[in-house]
Amino acid sequence: MSTQMSSPATFTVGLVQMRSGLAPAANLETAVKLIGDAKAAGADYVQTPEMTNIMDIRRERMLANVVPEENDASLARLRELARALSIWLHVGSLAIKASPDRAANRSFLIDPTGEIVARYDKIHMFDVDLAGGESYRESNSFKPGECAVAADLPWGRLGMTICYDLRFPSLYRALAEAGSSFIAIPAAFTKQTGEAHWHILIRARAIENGCYVLAAAQGGLHENGRSTFGHSLVVDPWGRILAEGDTEPGIVIAKIDPAEVAAARGRVPSLRHGRRFEIVEPLAEPVPFKAIGGER
Repeated sequence: MSTQMSSPATFTVGLVQMRSGLAPAANLETAVKLIGDAKAAGADYVQTPEMTNIMDIRRERMLANVVPEENDASLARLRELARALSIWLHVGSLAIKASPDRAANRSFLIDPTGEIVARYDKIHMFDVDLAGGESYRESNSFKPGECAVAADLPWGRLGMTICYDLRFPSLYRALAEAGSSFIAIPAAFTKQTGEAHWHILIRARAIENGCYVLAAAQGGLHENGRSTFGHSLVVDPWGRILAEGDTEPGIVIAKIDPAEVAAARGRVPSLRHGRRFEIVEPLAEPVPFKAIGGER
Protein backbone atom coordinates (compact mmCIF):
# COMPACT_ATOMS: atom_id res chain seq x y z
CA MET A 1 0.00 0.00 0.00
CA SER A 2 1.30 3.45 -0.90
CA THR A 3 0.00 7.00 -0.63
CA GLN A 4 1.17 10.46 -1.71
CA MET A 5 0.80 13.87 -0.05
CA SER A 6 -2.59 15.33 -0.90
CA SER A 7 -3.91 18.71 -1.98
CA PRO A 8 -7.53 19.95 -2.16
CA ALA A 9 -7.85 18.69 -5.75
CA THR A 10 -6.65 15.18 -5.07
CA PHE A 11 -8.70 12.01 -4.77
CA THR A 12 -7.94 8.50 -3.59
CA VAL A 13 -7.84 5.45 -5.85
CA GLY A 14 -8.32 1.93 -4.57
CA LEU A 15 -7.33 -1.01 -6.76
CA VAL A 16 -8.76 -4.42 -5.91
CA GLN A 17 -6.46 -7.34 -6.68
CA MET A 18 -8.21 -10.70 -6.93
CA ARG A 19 -7.69 -14.38 -7.74
CA SER A 20 -11.04 -15.13 -9.32
CA GLY A 21 -12.18 -18.75 -9.53
CA LEU A 22 -14.87 -20.69 -11.35
CA ALA A 23 -17.88 -19.67 -9.22
CA PRO A 24 -19.31 -16.17 -9.83
CA ALA A 25 -21.05 -16.08 -6.42
CA ALA A 26 -17.80 -16.75 -4.53
CA ASN A 27 -15.89 -14.23 -6.63
CA LEU A 28 -18.57 -11.65 -5.92
CA GLU A 29 -18.22 -12.08 -2.17
CA THR A 30 -14.47 -11.60 -2.42
CA ALA A 31 -14.93 -8.48 -4.54
CA VAL A 32 -17.50 -7.01 -2.15
CA LYS A 33 -15.18 -7.47 0.83
CA LEU A 34 -12.16 -5.94 -0.91
CA ILE A 35 -14.19 -3.02 -2.28
CA GLY A 36 -15.33 -2.38 1.29
CA ASP A 37 -11.71 -2.49 2.44
CA ALA A 38 -10.76 0.08 -0.20
CA LYS A 39 -13.60 2.36 0.88
CA ALA A 40 -12.48 2.02 4.52
CA ALA A 41 -8.97 3.06 3.42
CA GLY A 42 -10.41 6.28 1.97
CA ALA A 43 -10.91 5.40 -1.70
CA ASP A 44 -13.20 7.64 -3.77
CA TYR A 45 -12.77 5.54 -6.93
CA VAL A 46 -12.39 1.76 -6.72
CA GLN A 47 -11.40 -0.49 -9.63
CA THR A 48 -11.63 -4.29 -9.78
CA PRO A 49 -9.66 -6.45 -12.26
CA GLU A 50 -10.58 -8.02 -15.56
CA MET A 51 -12.86 -11.04 -15.19
CA THR A 52 -14.01 -10.10 -11.71
CA ASN A 53 -16.86 -12.60 -11.87
CA ILE A 54 -15.22 -15.70 -13.37
CA MET A 55 -11.87 -17.01 -14.60
CA ASP A 56 -12.45 -20.07 -16.73
CA ILE A 57 -10.53 -21.15 -19.83
CA ARG A 58 -13.11 -23.84 -20.67
CA ARG A 59 -15.48 -22.12 -23.10
CA GLU A 60 -18.58 -24.26 -22.61
CA ARG A 61 -18.41 -24.17 -18.83
CA MET A 62 -17.81 -20.42 -18.78
CA LEU A 63 -20.76 -19.76 -21.08
CA ALA A 64 -22.97 -21.97 -18.90
CA ASN A 65 -22.15 -19.81 -15.88
CA VAL A 66 -22.67 -16.33 -17.31
CA VAL A 67 -25.87 -14.47 -18.17
CA PRO A 68 -26.98 -11.37 -20.09
CA GLU A 69 -26.32 -8.03 -18.43
CA GLU A 70 -29.90 -7.47 -17.33
CA ASN A 71 -29.87 -10.79 -15.43
CA ASP A 72 -26.40 -10.59 -13.91
CA ALA A 73 -26.57 -10.84 -10.11
CA SER A 74 -22.97 -9.70 -9.67
CA LEU A 75 -23.58 -6.48 -11.56
CA ALA A 76 -26.77 -5.76 -9.61
CA ARG A 77 -24.99 -6.33 -6.29
CA LEU A 78 -22.04 -4.16 -7.29
CA ARG A 79 -24.34 -1.34 -8.36
CA GLU A 80 -26.03 -1.45 -4.97
CA LEU A 81 -22.63 -1.53 -3.26
CA ALA A 82 -21.47 1.60 -5.10
CA ARG A 83 -24.62 3.37 -3.92
CA ALA A 84 -24.28 2.13 -0.34
CA LEU A 85 -20.62 3.14 -0.11
CA SER A 86 -21.08 6.33 -2.17
CA ILE A 87 -18.08 5.60 -4.38
CA TRP A 88 -17.23 5.54 -8.05
CA LEU A 89 -16.95 1.83 -8.73
CA HIS A 90 -15.20 0.67 -11.88
CA VAL A 91 -15.86 -3.01 -12.41
CA GLY A 92 -12.79 -3.91 -14.46
CA SER A 93 -14.76 -6.46 -16.41
CA LEU A 94 -17.41 -9.12 -16.14
CA ALA A 95 -18.03 -11.97 -18.56
CA ILE A 96 -21.51 -11.09 -19.87
CA LYS A 97 -23.51 -13.41 -22.16
CA ALA A 98 -23.73 -11.63 -25.54
CA SER A 99 -25.04 -14.50 -27.68
CA PRO A 100 -25.59 -18.24 -27.30
CA ASP A 101 -21.97 -18.96 -28.28
CA ARG A 102 -19.99 -15.96 -27.05
CA ALA A 103 -19.70 -13.55 -24.14
CA ALA A 104 -18.59 -9.92 -23.93
CA ASN A 105 -15.60 -8.96 -21.80
CA ARG A 106 -17.34 -5.84 -20.47
CA SER A 107 -16.21 -3.09 -18.12
CA PHE A 108 -18.71 -0.98 -16.15
CA LEU A 109 -18.26 2.45 -14.58
CA ILE A 110 -20.83 2.95 -11.83
CA ASP A 111 -21.43 6.29 -10.11
CA PRO A 112 -22.13 6.85 -6.39
CA THR A 113 -25.88 6.58 -6.96
CA GLY A 114 -25.50 3.10 -8.45
CA GLU A 115 -26.11 4.19 -12.05
CA ILE A 116 -24.04 2.71 -14.88
CA VAL A 117 -22.53 5.73 -16.61
CA ALA A 118 -20.26 3.91 -19.09
CA ARG A 119 -19.67 0.47 -20.57
CA TYR A 120 -16.67 -0.72 -22.54
CA ASP A 121 -16.26 -4.04 -24.35
CA LYS A 122 -12.64 -5.17 -24.74
CA ILE A 123 -11.55 -4.48 -28.30
CA HIS A 124 -8.41 -6.58 -28.69
CA MET A 125 -8.63 -10.35 -28.28
CA PHE A 126 -5.75 -12.33 -26.76
CA ASP A 127 -5.16 -15.13 -29.30
CA VAL A 128 -1.64 -16.40 -28.71
CA ASP A 129 0.54 -19.47 -28.23
CA LEU A 130 3.15 -19.01 -25.51
CA ALA A 131 6.30 -20.96 -24.76
CA GLY A 132 5.75 -23.94 -22.49
CA GLY A 133 2.49 -24.99 -24.12
CA GLU A 134 0.25 -22.14 -22.91
CA SER A 135 -2.35 -21.26 -25.54
CA TYR A 136 -5.19 -18.74 -25.46
CA ARG A 137 -7.97 -18.11 -27.98
CA GLU A 138 -10.03 -15.36 -26.41
CA SER A 139 -11.91 -14.73 -29.65
CA ASN A 140 -13.42 -18.24 -29.42
CA SER A 141 -15.28 -17.24 -26.27
CA PHE A 142 -15.64 -13.46 -26.47
CA LYS A 143 -17.04 -11.03 -28.98
CA PRO A 144 -14.66 -8.05 -29.43
CA GLY A 145 -15.83 -4.52 -28.87
CA GLU A 146 -15.74 -1.91 -31.62
CA CYS A 147 -15.71 1.43 -29.77
CA ALA A 148 -13.27 3.20 -27.49
CA VAL A 149 -14.87 4.81 -24.43
CA ALA A 150 -13.92 7.83 -22.32
CA ALA A 151 -16.15 8.85 -19.41
CA ASP A 152 -16.11 11.82 -17.06
CA LEU A 153 -15.28 11.47 -13.37
CA PRO A 154 -15.51 14.42 -10.95
CA TRP A 155 -11.72 14.81 -11.24
CA GLY A 156 -11.25 14.44 -14.98
CA ARG A 157 -11.88 12.12 -17.89
CA LEU A 158 -11.23 8.37 -17.66
CA GLY A 159 -10.24 6.27 -20.67
CA MET A 160 -11.50 2.69 -20.34
CA THR A 161 -9.44 -0.23 -21.64
CA ILE A 162 -8.88 -3.87 -20.63
CA CYS A 163 -5.74 -6.02 -20.37
CA TYR A 164 -4.47 -6.98 -23.87
CA ASP A 165 -5.50 -3.53 -25.13
CA LEU A 166 -2.30 -2.41 -23.36
CA ARG A 167 -0.24 -3.59 -26.33
CA PHE A 168 -1.98 -1.24 -28.81
CA PRO A 169 -0.64 2.27 -28.12
CA SER A 170 -2.81 3.98 -30.74
CA LEU A 171 -5.86 3.29 -28.54
CA TYR A 172 -4.26 5.16 -25.64
CA ARG A 173 -3.17 8.08 -27.78
CA ALA A 174 -6.74 8.39 -29.07
CA LEU A 175 -8.11 8.36 -25.52
CA ALA A 176 -5.57 10.97 -24.42
CA GLU A 177 -6.40 13.16 -27.43
CA ALA A 178 -10.07 12.82 -26.42
CA GLY A 179 -9.23 14.44 -23.09
CA SER A 180 -8.49 11.50 -20.81
CA SER A 181 -6.34 12.34 -17.79
CA PHE A 182 -6.61 8.84 -16.35
CA ILE A 183 -6.40 5.50 -18.15
CA ALA A 184 -7.85 2.33 -16.64
CA ILE A 185 -6.24 -0.99 -17.56
CA PRO A 186 -7.88 -3.71 -15.42
CA ALA A 187 -6.12 -6.92 -16.33
CA ALA A 188 -5.52 -10.64 -15.97
CA PHE A 189 -2.01 -10.70 -17.47
CA THR A 190 -0.40 -14.13 -17.66
CA LYS A 191 2.54 -14.68 -15.32
CA GLN A 192 4.87 -15.26 -18.25
CA THR A 193 4.05 -12.13 -20.23
CA GLY A 194 3.58 -10.05 -17.08
CA GLU A 195 7.08 -10.78 -15.83
CA ALA A 196 8.46 -9.65 -19.19
CA HIS A 197 6.31 -6.67 -20.11
CA TRP A 198 3.73 -5.51 -17.53
CA HIS A 199 5.70 -2.76 -15.79
CA ILE A 200 7.35 -1.53 -18.97
CA LEU A 201 4.13 -1.23 -20.96
CA ILE A 202 2.12 0.34 -18.14
CA ARG A 203 4.79 2.99 -17.54
CA ALA A 204 5.13 3.60 -21.29
CA ARG A 205 1.40 4.25 -21.70
CA ALA A 206 1.55 6.74 -18.81
CA ILE A 207 4.66 8.54 -20.10
CA GLU A 208 3.77 8.78 -23.77
CA ASN A 209 0.31 10.20 -23.00
CA GLY A 210 1.09 12.23 -19.86
CA CYS A 211 -1.66 10.51 -17.88
CA TYR A 212 -2.22 8.42 -14.77
CA VAL A 213 -2.59 4.68 -15.34
CA LEU A 214 -4.79 2.74 -12.92
CA ALA A 215 -4.43 -1.01 -13.36
CA ALA A 216 -6.14 -3.51 -11.04
CA ALA A 217 -4.96 -7.06 -11.71
CA GLN A 218 -5.64 -10.72 -11.14
CA GLY A 219 -2.77 -12.47 -9.37
CA GLY A 220 -1.62 -15.98 -8.48
CA LEU A 221 -2.59 -19.55 -9.35
CA HIS A 222 -6.28 -19.75 -10.20
CA GLU A 223 -8.74 -22.59 -9.75
CA ASN A 224 -8.67 -23.22 -13.50
CA GLY A 225 -4.89 -23.83 -13.40
CA ARG A 226 -3.92 -20.51 -14.97
CA SER A 227 -1.31 -18.27 -13.29
CA THR A 228 -1.68 -14.49 -13.50
CA PHE A 229 0.97 -11.91 -12.73
CA GLY A 230 -0.73 -9.61 -10.22
CA HIS A 231 1.23 -6.44 -9.41
CA SER A 232 -1.68 -4.00 -9.61
CA LEU A 233 -0.20 -0.61 -10.41
CA VAL A 234 -0.88 3.10 -10.04
CA VAL A 235 1.54 5.06 -12.23
CA ASP A 236 1.73 8.85 -12.47
CA PRO A 237 2.04 10.90 -15.71
CA TRP A 238 5.84 11.02 -15.36
CA GLY A 239 6.01 7.23 -15.28
CA ARG A 240 6.62 6.90 -11.54
CA ILE A 241 5.04 3.96 -9.70
CA LEU A 242 2.95 5.37 -6.86
CA ALA A 243 1.58 2.08 -5.55
CA GLU A 244 1.98 -1.60 -6.40
CA GLY A 245 0.53 -4.91 -5.28
CA ASP A 246 2.22 -8.30 -5.17
CA THR A 247 0.55 -11.55 -6.25
CA GLU A 248 -1.90 -11.90 -3.35
CA PRO A 249 -5.53 -10.70 -3.21
CA GLY A 250 -5.82 -7.34 -1.48
CA ILE A 251 -6.03 -3.64 -2.13
CA VAL A 252 -3.65 -0.97 -3.39
CA ILE A 253 -4.26 2.65 -2.39
CA ALA A 254 -2.81 5.87 -3.84
CA LYS A 255 -3.55 9.58 -3.85
CA ILE A 256 -4.05 11.12 -7.29
CA ASP A 257 -3.36 14.77 -8.06
CA PRO A 258 -4.96 15.70 -11.41
CA ALA A 259 -2.72 18.78 -11.64
CA GLU A 260 0.18 16.41 -12.36
CA VAL A 261 -1.35 15.63 -15.75
CA ALA A 262 -1.14 19.24 -16.95
CA ALA A 263 2.33 19.53 -15.46
CA ALA A 264 3.64 16.47 -17.31
CA ARG A 265 2.01 17.46 -20.59
CA GLY A 266 3.47 20.95 -20.24
CA ARG A 267 6.98 19.57 -19.79
CA VAL A 268 6.68 17.16 -22.74
CA PRO A 269 3.84 18.43 -24.97
CA SER A 270 3.84 15.47 -27.36
CA LEU A 271 0.04 15.39 -27.53
CA ARG A 272 0.21 18.78 -29.29
CA HIS A 273 3.07 17.79 -31.56
CA GLY A 274 1.65 14.69 -33.19
CA ARG A 275 1.43 14.90 -36.99
CA ARG A 276 -0.48 12.75 -39.45
CA PHE A 277 1.60 11.04 -42.08
CA GLU A 278 1.48 8.45 -44.81
CA ILE A 279 3.69 5.43 -45.40
CA VAL A 280 4.73 5.34 -49.05
CA GLU A 281 6.27 2.63 -51.18
CA PRO A 282 9.82 3.14 -52.45
CA LEU A 283 10.27 4.14 -56.07
CA ALA A 284 9.82 1.23 -58.47
CA GLU A 285 12.88 2.25 -60.52
CA PRO A 286 16.03 3.72 -58.93
CA VAL A 287 16.98 7.22 -60.01
CA PRO A 288 20.41 7.20 -61.75
CA PHE A 289 23.11 8.90 -59.70
CA LYS A 290 24.58 12.09 -61.14
CA ALA A 291 27.63 13.58 -59.54
CA ILE A 292 27.74 17.29 -58.84
CA GLY A 293 28.72 19.15 -61.98
CA GLY A 294 27.06 16.71 -64.35
CA GLU A 295 27.98 13.29 -65.67
CA ARG A 296 31.66 12.26 -65.66
